[in-house]
Amino acid sequence: MNEQFSLRTVRKKIMLISKTAGIALMVSYLISIRLPLEEEVSFLLWVIFVVLLIVIIDYLLGRFISTPICKICEMAHRAARLDFSTPCTITSKDEFGELAENLNKMSANLQETLEKLERANIRLEKDVQQERKLLGERKELTDRLSHEMKTPIGVIRAYAEGMQDETDEEKRQKYSEVIISETERMSVLIETLLDLSALESGAVSLTPERFDFVEFVETIAGRLLIDMPENDFELQYKLPEDKVFVYTDKQRMEQVLGNLIINAKKNVSPMGILRLSLVEHDNMLHFSVYNQGASISPEKLPKIWEKFYRDKNAKYSGSGLGLAIVAQILSMQHLEYGAENLSDGVRFFFSVPIIK
Repeated sequence: MNEQFSLRTVRKKIMLISKTAGIALMVSYLISIRLPLEEEVSFLLWVIFVVLLIVIIDYLLGRFISTPICKICEMAHRAARLDFSTPCTITSKDEFGELAENLNKMSANLQETLEKLERANIRLEKDVQQERKLLGERKELTDRLSHEMKTPIGVIRAYAEGMQDETDEEKRQKYSEVIISETERMSVLIETLLDLSALESGAVSLTPERFDFVEFVETIAGRLLIDMPENDFELQYKLPEDKVFVYTDKQRMEQVLGNLIINAKKNVSPMGILRLSLVEHDNMLHFSVYNQGASISPEKLPKIWEKFYRDKNAKYSGSGLGLAIVAQILSMQHLEYGAENLSDGVRFFFSVPIIK
């Protein structure tokens, strides 16, 4: 019964206003002609009443029809500009209120869709940039590899041609040794480069494990330094007496230590000092290797971790990949590392958390 007489549609509201206005006109006219007043005065009062009635009807029509239409139009204009930040504020229970509610839902859905498209576009741009970066790195890698291969291939070709015309067996043996040496050099370079590329691309993952880092350093240093009597430098080391455990990739950390120690060994000055240090501080284990010798210019220090970087003034010229592998492995584990010039040499260092 209540639903039958409720004003939930614009049509019912207009019908109510029109019927009420009609009744008001008839009643007011009947009243005006029965008033004990002159005919002109009664007519004037009735005209005033009609004007007031028109004003009231105009207000009601504006409230029920014109204002909602204006609000819906404003929202449509904002939507055309892809601005869905302001919802439609019509709260009536008629068709306009229902339309406003549906428009607000549509705007919310469109806003969510636009945000998803924007996020997808950002991801796509990042993917495109990453792909371009990978293509650039791949081209650079190919160019550098081609450049690096020219020297050993040229040497191998020259000595192979020499062996064809050489009759002296001793010289042929030397030529053969040079060819084997250059072949091994190429093999190591390719394997190292493939390993670095796999680390950079994420094709291989780290396998952390718990182990004693003090014994670990002693083993690697002993193999690379102590067990070689031909060393022409003074070895110093400072290691903790007790075991100190860490949780990291043991195989990859062997690469890190090996490359850092070999780099220091190659650059230490004759009869100079090569010092290994392992210090505990604030639940961190700080490793460093120092070699007495020529320093690295400050502008070149950041570049030493880049692939194929070689210092032209260095006394030894390697592949330029050892420190790049060190940087990649330590970066993958979010470990701090670096290099610095001291008063008479260079110190390389990194830190790893201690575990119990």
